[in-house]
Amino acid sequence: MSEIRAAEGGGPAQLPGEDMLQRHRADWGGGLAVRLAAALCLIGSLAIPAAAEEVRIGYIGLERGDWEPLAIVDPVIDDNGIQGARLALTDNNTTGQFMGQEFHLEEAILPIDGDAVEAVRGLIEGGAEWIVSGLPAEHLQEVLALEEAEGVTFFNAGAPDDMLRNEGCHANLFHTTPSRAMLSDALAQFLVHKSWRRWGLVIGNSEEDRLRADAVRRSAERYGATITGEVEWPHTALARRAEGGFHAIQREVPVFLQDLPEHDVLVVVDETDYFGEYFPYQTWIPRPVAGTQGLIATAWHRAHESWGANQLQNRFEAQAGRWMTPLDFAAWIAVRAIGEGATRTQSVERETVVDFIAGDTFQLGAYLGDPVTFRPWDGQLRQPILITGPRMVASVSPQEGFLHPRTPLDSLGDDEPESACRR
Repeated sequence: MSEIRAAEGGGPAQLPGEDMLQRHRADWGGGLAVRLAAALCLIGSLAIPAAAEEVRIGYIGLERGDWEPLAIVDPVIDDNGIQGARLALTDNNTTGQFMGQEFHLEEAILPIDGDAVEAVRGLIEGGAEWIVSGLPAEHLQEVLALEEAEGVTFFNAGAPDDMLRNEGCHANLFHTTPSRAMLSDALAQFLVHKSWRRWGLVIGNSEEDRLRADAVRRSAERYGATITGEVEWPHTALARRAEGGFHAIQREVPVFLQDLPEHDVLVVVDETDYFGEYFPYQTWIPRPVAGTQGLIATAWHRAHESWGANQLQNRFEAQAGRWMTPLDFAAWIAVRAIGEGATRTQSVERETVVDFIAGDTFQLGAYLGDPVTFRPWDGQLRQPILITGPRMVASVSPQEGFLHPRTPLDSLGDDEPESACRR
């Protein structure tokens, strides 16, 4: 093989000069040798890229246990939320490879009686500075009380409790799932837009239903609707699968509703999905059903296809083999917000990224028409809310005509003067 001369002064090896190339031009074998030598030297001369800067994100959630949906057509999902985080991680790393950034996801999916505190400790000890939570409010509060949690930024993707955006808020907590107040306001705006201002209210007897009913009453007062009457569903088990079960439902539900005063729409509050699906088409008087069943307000829905949403729906289904849920969507936004912040600031320092996410210049495209941002006073994501039936999106709130001096999105949920949060 041709000689490769050392540079004068003992420097790194250099390629042969033009005279060397001329001597081998007639000899193909020699020419090939020179070309190979040149290629090897070129590869060796390239600077070795610096190791990618790492961002470690934790996800914590609970298994559903033996819970089953009321409607047999709905799937039993055992990976709710985490699939959204996984898809966002792929999205982040697609951009991150060009920025010298690498995103990692550590997962902690607990049994229904698992220890969330110890799981979060494990994530933090593993290097996670960001944690996306699919936990209910009581577990999330326990986790946030940890001394170790003070140096971590949390995203609440699973708890709609308004308390977490008010007196229970934390400076290191963002919310990517809508609050109950936001969902109730979004539906209320649509009902008032339709001039359905008289509401009959059916409430379940769980704590979640009580909190959602409080939000419904607040929205009615806020937008000039009237709750003409309320009844509490006694949670008597209905034998849907037993012989004659349908006839029992058909008899029981209308009679249960017959004493409600005149109303334009029946609002059902059943967050645990125990009884609400029985009410459409079974009312005493012919009225639409809305609330947690029937016509609903939701952050995401499988029927949503506007503003490029089909692209996200298809990518998610290819990964997970199922539809995207609101919890998946909230987890996706949380992980994407971290990625967007790291990309825009060209930094993986948590404080730098947090300042950007919480600032006025942060925006994230979320396939909802308007970019989503975070409210500075409580860390809540500003986002349009879908108003949907079981198979079709009926509208998107905020509705036309519901204005706000800052942005119509702040007409949903607690505005700054109303919030008890002091971050």
